[in-house]
Amino acid sequence: MSDTAPAGSAVEVGLALRSVVAMGCSAALQDIRLSESALAASQRATFAGERGRRTSTPATVPGNLVNAMSNESDSTGSAVPNPTGSAMPNPTGSAAPEPTGPAVPDRQPPRLPAAVRAMRPKQWTKNVLVAAAPLASGQLFDLEVFGKTILAFIAFSLISATVYLVNDIHDVAEDKLHPKKRFRPIAAGELEVPKAYLLAGACAVVSFTIGFLTAVPLGLTLTVYLVLQLLYSRFLKHLPLIDLAMVASGFLLRAIAGGVASDIVLSQWFLLVASFGSLFMVAGKRYSELKGIGVDAGTRKSLERYSISYLRFVWMLAAVAVVMSYSLWAFEQRGETGIPWTAISIAPFTMALLQYAMEIDLGTAGEPEDIVLKDRVLQALGAIWLVLIAVAVFL
Repeated sequence: MSDTAPAGSAVEVGLALRSVVAMGCSAALQDIRLSESALAASQRATFAGERGRRTSTPATVPGNLVNAMSNESDSTGSAVPNPTGSAMPNPTGSAAPEPTGPAVPDRQPPRLPAAVRAMRPKQWTKNVLVAAAPLASGQLFDLEVFGKTILAFIAFSLISATVYLVNDIHDVAEDKLHPKKRFRPIAAGELEVPKAYLLAGACAVVSFTIGFLTAVPLGLTLTVYLVLQLLYSRFLKHLPLIDLAMVASGFLLRAIAGGVASDIVLSQWFLLVASFGSLFMVAGKRYSELKGIGVDAGTRKSLERYSISYLRFVWMLAAVAVVMSYSLWAFEQRGETGIPWTAISIAPFTMALLQYAMEIDLGTAGEPEDIVLKDRVLQALGAIWLVLIAVAVFL
């Protein structure tokens, strides 16, 4: 017994040491696999955005190292790595997460040059507001008024293009994080910054030339618009509430421009509808951005100070003020036919506002011009309202 006991103890010690060595080697293999997996994940995350598709590179263990340790792995009962160099199984039983790059939607090749797209011609639909005052006064189809309204539209389209270009130059870093804005020509690198500055300057010069030659008040309105928007772009865009007021002022000045271009007196009801309507659209835009993209996207710092409930309160308050102001104006009008066409127009006007409010509540009103151009119900209600107003004003 005394001779065999030390021998048995020695064997047990040897087996224990062998197990310890095997476990250590297995842990080392696992560390190697995790390190290589982390390296591959880092490389994939770095280049996924540039290639626009997902990439995956399996973590492998060198064959010679696998062969050298295979016997030790057998003795411990752990999984034997594949000596062909394929990925080792995860001993925890869970699959390693696959890193993914940002999803890139399928996009058709742009039809317009980068310089034209940078001027955002689709957003020029906002400048139709210059026709609001001539239409409400019944003078839109007067030849002189109609011509000045067209010139005001062109001038505001060019000055707004100037603002869009300057904004995109200063917001290029934030736009690259936005799911849609990152495809804008400046953010995407299609239009160089020096060329964008030259284009912005040219648009401003032509706009001011048209504006001051058409009517001095129109030129002054364009000047006020440009100054306010440049202040917004450089200093005020990250301030909550001021952000809403500055963007809303752009819509209001468009409506004012149509009146001052033809020397049309703007009523208090017109100014109230234009003011609260502008606030309604801007608050709805921010609400949709906050709901659809979120604060953590890094696309707009002012969103960090807003809440869903606050923005909902703002656009609901603005909507109520718009309907009340428009209704009071409509009831004051006395048509010669005896039929209160303007009062009847309250119905499609309110329904159109509710239709747009539904888009806001769904979080899809981040780009107002897209809603106006694509929502068929909104277009139908707008057409009915326009017919009723035309009948009330021109008959």
